[in-house]
Amino acid sequence: MRPRTFERGIYLLGRKEATQNKPIEDIPLPPEVVIPLHQHVGAPCDPLVQKGNRVLVGQKIGDTDTFISAPIHASVSGEVKAIEPHPYFMGTEVLSVVVVPDGEQEEVRLEVPDQDKLTPDRVRSIVREAGIVGLSGTVFPTHVKLLPPKERPIDSVIINGCECEPYLTGDYRSMLESTESLIVGLKIILMTVGAKKGYFGIGVDKAEAIKRIEDLTAREQNIEVVPLDTKYPQGSERHLIKAILGREVPRDGVPMDIGVLVQNVATTIAITQAVREGKPLMERVLTVTGPGIKNPKNLRVKIGTVARYLIERCGGFEGEPGKIIFGGVMRGEAQFSLDVPVVKGSQGIVVLPKEMAEISSPRPCIRCGRCVKVCPMSLIPAFIVTYVMEDKIDEANAAGVLECIECGACGLICPAEIPFIQYIRFAKNILLKERKT
Repeated sequence: MRPRTFERGIYLLGRKEATQNKPIEDIPLPPEVVIPLHQHVGAPCDPLVQKGNRVLVGQKIGDTDTFISAPIHASVSGEVKAIEPHPYFMGTEVLSVVVVPDGEQEEVRLEVPDQDKLTPDRVRSIVREAGIVGLSGTVFPTHVKLLPPKERPIDSVIINGCECEPYLTGDYRSMLESTESLIVGLKIILMTVGAKKGYFGIGVDKAEAIKRIEDLTAREQNIEVVPLDTKYPQGSERHLIKAILGREVPRDGVPMDIGVLVQNVATTIAITQAVREGKPLMERVLTVTGPGIKNPKNLRVKIGTVARYLIERCGGFEGEPGKIIFGGVMRGEAQFSLDVPVVKGSQGIVVLPKEMAEISSPRPCIRCGRCVKVCPMSLIPAFIVTYVMEDKIDEANAAGVLECIECGACGLICPAEIPFIQYIRFAKNILLKERKT
């Protein structure tokens, strides 16, 4: 059967060979962890501990009463060394709890309910207390996502197994190594939102994962595995839904407007661990990779571990580093410091050597139209960026700048090397600030 996909988009080299066959490794405790109190969409948390306190693994160290937020937990046991602003991967500073591990790893967990008496409200409460957010980088609090309004019922749940960013393989390895937890997680989500059908949307470049999940769900009448083309950005919620269900998310809407909820692989496994084991979200799987890393790996990492330590665990740099990216090369954030900690939304650290990270020299747009041909949102990126360059933000808004999903395909294909994403993010920031005032 031909794999399903969407219109437009772009085919990228996967560059996953370095880690796709490497099992996930646990690593020794770092000398300290730096845990930001704001790792999600919504309100930041207030600290619940003080300098000098001893904390346990899984202990809540930050929280707030705000609905759209998620608590923060200690990923190691040890002493709180400081509560202070610290560099964050977005280029800002965030109030963080610095903990020096004592090596004991004494742990506390959430109360595990009787699995036969689980209710949707109980699941949402556990997910909230576990601090689970979207782990694909969206970092939207999951307990909020699991509570759709009554007027917008969910009939379908899609688990996003595309991992279409080059180099990254953490989700792929998790699909192979935590398959049962992944399937249980989908069933928990289906029960919680009252949906009748669940789908695993997986890229055909992950054939082993497709087969393993198909084998384990063969008798599940309400679960289907859907092989998808490896086109980028197939993992975008809108394009995942279009490929699997043929439905269009309204331009100013969200998936629940058309009865769909999408979760990624890591989030779904985290839900199972919270509901079945009482385990808060305090570690995650990520890939440390790229041609600038000596020994690329998939690692299970304590939240708050800084990039420097992880790169050392992978043998250090291969040659002179040119760019260090948190996330993927298409949508990630370049870093200026190795002291930036891993947070809940960190999918990977990609290092490019100096020869692959030359600063481009943008030239005037030649109106070739390539950006239009690849834009998965059917926008005209060249027009939008021209408006932004001319400080015509209202015109850029009318041209759909807020609809851009920042996949980066336009910038990659542009022969004039125009940094589309930077201009688009600049305009979005202005418009979003205007909305708040």
